[in-house]
Amino acid sequence: MAVRSPTLAALAPVCLLALICATGCTGVRQYVHNGFKVGPNYKRPAAPVADEWIDSQSSRISSERGDNRAWWTVFNDPVLDRLVQTAYSQNITLREAGFRVSEAQSQRRVVAGNFFPQTQEVFADYTRTQRSQETALFPTIPAGSPFANLAAPQFSNWRVGGNLAWELDFWGRYRRAIEGADSRLDASVEEFDDAIVILIGEVATTYVELRSLEQRLDVARENANLQNESVRVAQARLDAKAADSELDTPQAKANLGNTLAAIEAFEIQRRQAQNRLAVLMGMPPHDLSYMLDGPASIPRASDVVTVGVPAELIWRRPDVRRAERLVAAQSAEIGIAQSELYPHMSINGMMAWEAEHFSDVFKGGAFGGTIGPSLRWNVLNYGRLLNNIRVQDARFQQLVANYQQTVLQANEEAENAIVAYLHFTDQIKVREESARQASEAERVAQVKYQEGEIDFNRLFTVQQLLLNQQELLAVARGNAAQSLVDLYRALGGGWEIRLNPSMGGIPSSELPEGPPVPPAPEILPAPRQLEMEGTEE
Repeated sequence: MAVRSPTLAALAPVCLLALICATGCTGVRQYVHNGFKVGPNYKRPAAPVADEWIDSQSSRISSERGDNRAWWTVFNDPVLDRLVQTAYSQNITLREAGFRVSEAQSQRRVVAGNFFPQTQEVFADYTRTQRSQETALFPTIPAGSPFANLAAPQFSNWRVGGNLAWELDFWGRYRRAIEGADSRLDASVEEFDDAIVILIGEVATTYVELRSLEQRLDVARENANLQNESVRVAQARLDAKAADSELDTPQAKANLGNTLAAIEAFEIQRRQAQNRLAVLMGMPPHDLSYMLDGPASIPRASDVVTVGVPAELIWRRPDVRRAERLVAAQSAEIGIAQSELYPHMSINGMMAWEAEHFSDVFKGGAFGGTIGPSLRWNVLNYGRLLNNIRVQDARFQQLVANYQQTVLQANEEAENAIVAYLHFTDQIKVREESARQASEAERVAQVKYQEGEIDFNRLFTVQQLLLNQQELLAVARGNAAQSLVDLYRALGGGWEIRLNPSMGGIPSSELPEGPPVPPAPEILPAPRQLEMEGTEE
C-alpha cells in the first residue's frame, strides 16, 4: 500500500489553530479584514498645517489655487526659460536621481518575484567515488549477490534534475514586502521630483544673482565715470593753485580707485555665477554669452502671487510626499516582522534522473524525486521576534515624526518667502526714491564744486551716498526677485516639467547648442498624478 504524504489541506487547520491561539478572535477578524495579512493596514498620518497664511489678507497674496507648474515664466524672461529647459535636459545630478528611480523599479520587481516559488533551481553534476576498503563499515558481500554494487569500491554517478521550494504567503509577508517596495518606488519618484524643484530653483536663483551683479556693475561703472570727472576737476583746481585743493586730487583718486576695485570684485562674482549656471546645465564652465543675450535687467517680481492654502503643501511639495511614502514603506515592515510570529508553510519538491552511466540517465528507471509540504515555526525565538516588531514600530514612529516635521518646515519656508516677497517689493519703492534723491544731490554737488562753492569733502560724501543708494536699489530688486523664486520653490512648483518637457514654451529642439554632455538615462520615472492618491485603508 502506498503511503500518502500529508496535504496542504491537513496543514491548514494547524495554521488556523496557531493563528487563533496567537492572536485571539479579535486578531483573526483583523487578519481577515486586512485581506489575510497580519500587521497594520497603512493610513496616512495626520500632519499639522495652518488654516491660512499669516499674510493672507494682503492684496498681493491670493489664496486661490493657482497653476505654478511653470512658475519661472512669470518673469517673462526668455533667457531664463531657455536656461531652465537646458538644465532639465542635461543636469547630471538630476540624471543620477533618475537612475535611482530605475534602481527602485528593479528592486520592486525583485521583491515581487518572491511571491512566487522562492527557490527554483536546475542542477546537473557528475561524481566519481573511490571508497576505502579498510573501514569497518565497508560491507563484505558475495560477488554474485544482487547487492554487490553496494560493495563496489569505485563507481560513477550522473545526475540531472531540479528542486523547488515555495513558501505560501499565508500571513501576507510577501504581499507586505511588495507594498513596501511600491512605497519606496514612489519615494524615489518623489525624490526625483524634488531634485527637479531644487534644480529649477537653483537655476533661477543663480540667474537672478547674475543679473543683480550685472546691474551692480553698471552702477559701479556709472559712478566711476562721475568720480573720474571729479578727479579731472580736482586736478584742474590743483593746477590752477586754487585754495584748499591740495587734498582734493588724492582724495578723489582714492575714491575712484575704491570704485574700480569694486568693479573687479563684481566681475569675479559674475564669472562665478556663469560657471555655476554652466554646471547646473550639465556643461563644463565656459562663456555663456550665446545663451545670456548680453547684460539684462533683473527679473521683475509679480504684483500678485497665487499661493493657495497651506494644506496644499502636503501634495504640492515632493519632499513632503517622499516623507509620507517612507512612512508607508515602514508600515509594511511592521507586518513583515509580525508574520515571523506565525508558522511558515511551504511546498518543497525535487526531481532528478540519476545513473551510473550517462547513457542510462534519461531512462524511466533513473527518475526519482520528492514532494511534500513543510511547516516551520520559530516558537523559541518569540522574544527576539517581538522586539524586532517593536524596532520596526519605533522606526515607523520616527518616520511619522519626520513627515510631520517636514510639513512644518515646508510651511515655515513658504511663510518666510511670503513675508520676504512683500517687504522686499515695498523696499524697492523706498530705494528708488532714495536713489533718485541721491542722484540729484550728486548733480548739484558736482556743479557747486566746479564753481568752488563747496569743498571736495562735501562732494565726496554725496558721491559715496549715491553709489551706496544705487547699489542698495540693485540689491533690493534682486532680493525681491529672489524672494519670489524662494516662494515658488517653497510651494513645490516646477516638477511637473517631467510630465511635459516643453513646458514654458521652449521645445527641446530649439535649445541652444553647448558643449557635449553624457547621454541621458534610458529609464526615467513614470508620470505621476498632480494630486496624491487617496489614503489607503
